[in-house]
Amino acid sequence: MHAPHELDLTISDVAHGGIFVARHEGRVIFVSDAIPGETVRARVSDDSKSSFWRAETVEVLDASPERQAHVWAAADVSVAPALRPGGAEFGHIKLAHQRDLKTKVLRDSLARFAKIDSDVRVKGVGGQTDGTRWRTRVSLHVDDAGRIGPFAARSHRIIEVNDLPLATAAVERAADKLYGDNADRIDLIQAADGHVRVLNRTLDERGQPVERQASKREVLTERVGEREFRVDADGFWQVHHDAATTLDGAVRRALAGVDVDPNAWHLDLYGGVGLFAATIAELGGTRVTSVESNARATEHAGENLSEWIGARAETARVDRYTRSLLSGASERERARLRDGVVVIDPPRAGAGKNVVSDLATLAPRAIVYVACDPVALARDLGTFAERGYELANIQAFDLFPHSHHLETVALLQQA
Repeated sequence: MHAPHELDLTISDVAHGGIFVARHEGRVIFVSDAIPGETVRARVSDDSKSSFWRAETVEVLDASPERQAHVWAAADVSVAPALRPGGAEFGHIKLAHQRDLKTKVLRDSLARFAKIDSDVRVKGVGGQTDGTRWRTRVSLHVDDAGRIGPFAARSHRIIEVNDLPLATAAVERAADKLYGDNADRIDLIQAADGHVRVLNRTLDERGQPVERQASKREVLTERVGEREFRVDADGFWQVHHDAATTLDGAVRRALAGVDVDPNAWHLDLYGGVGLFAATIAELGGTRVTSVESNARATEHAGENLSEWIGARAETARVDRYTRSLLSGASERERARLRDGVVVIDPPRAGAGKNVVSDLATLAPRAIVYVACDPVALARDLGTFAERGYELANIQAFDLFPHSHHLETVALLQQA
């Protein structure tokens, strides 16, 4: 790495990950805090790779008409790059154009990795006007001096901030009262009841939260329509206040033309506390199994699905579970799986070739893929296509305004 230096660059495109593309003397440079069409002065922060460099915008020389004052003043381009908090990397872009850029990233990913030409568009959620005040869950970090704040972009440096504009007002108020004693991370969680819980977390040597004893975990009640879901305060639930309802609706629409057979065997993989298993059951697929590696989430899934006699929740890694079905399921069970539907909601890395191949071999009637990463989704859709499944329907939602993230729901059926 050489000493930081500055370049004047014309931004040509957007790339996955909240960064933008420029070229200098034939080399690709990934630039933050820019917009396609702009000319910016950028400080090179990483020139260690021969194939590309990374840089941060320090001055806008020719601004795009889509540029706005950053929704989070602490992350504005006028602030030194090392002092900008992460998590709002699109906050300098007008909201409608953010969705245009996310749409382009999604379509480009589908074309490149899955050879799919799609007219899908990323849609806003819940009548959003300015895309702020949607985060019901925020993690702040604590350094050795007791300073509390988010990490700087692409760093573990803690930035103290005066506001959290993406968080709900209640979460922001709670953050103003925090102290960093005896904690490495502080999680703020606003549940459906409106109250904010503050969890002081200790991290292990891998940077992962130390597990709390079950007796010390508060159990929250979240809601989707009239249905209630039990979930640990430190467990996974969608961060946008409208996300779970939006995704439940999207899965229902995806399956609207599919016969959800009550006698078939249906799966909810990476099932968490059973959100989509409940969706399947309400559509008539009451013989449904939710599979999740986190034992506490599985315990809650069992409770959340208890009204359906044929529903159950199993604690297992999904790749091991699908492989066990191939090796251990009876022919009768395999036939019921072929008549069933599968919902998968994998982590950001995607389901991967092994799980996709196993599912294609099991050959369910329909697969609904809920994805939080467009590139991982496209790679998996490409593998599904090789195994005889085609994309029948796709929906995309802006559940993370002012960041580069989006959520996609895809329906796959046998070609």
